[in-house]
Amino acid sequence: MAKAFLSIGTNIGERLDNLNDALRGLVDSEKIKITNVSSVYETDAVGYEDQAAFLNIASEVETDFTPNELLDFCLALELELGRVRLFKWGPRLIDIDILLYDDVKIDTEKLKIPHPYMKERAFVMIPLIEISPEKSNLLENPAILEEQGVRKIKNQVNW
Repeated sequence: MAKAFLSIGTNIGERLDNLNDALRGLVDSEKIKITNVSSVYETDAVGYEDQAAFLNIASEVETDFTPNELLDFCLALELELGRVRLFKWGPRLIDIDILLYDDVKIDTEKLKIPHPYMKERAFVMIPLIEISPEKSNLLENPAILEEQGVRKIKNQVNW
């Protein structure tokens, strides 16, 4: 099985329920085993800022999916959970991104691994480093961890 790291975020509706629903959807696949999940973090929107704050987590999974199959599965799960893509960086019920997949590097129009924006987003890096401290070596600018206002919240997901 391959090891992958996912970032999961939401800013519409019952945000904590949305994260739990995404984790349940991952667990329901025979080809995915969740091995670790970060605390839940709240952060203000990045990119398009005129929207509600996001809840974000990182998840470590073992999978029998290839990278492209994992992407297809995650996109299908987003749709199943009710995601509608209105515009880039807009509000979303659920967003599941592949951050890393073993040591694989992919740069296609459909899929980019490592995720091209992960190093500059504290809401991705803080949860990722929490569950995999050795990933701190990916940080090019450690100051982003303090500058982007990421806050750990009291309520956590059930996995």
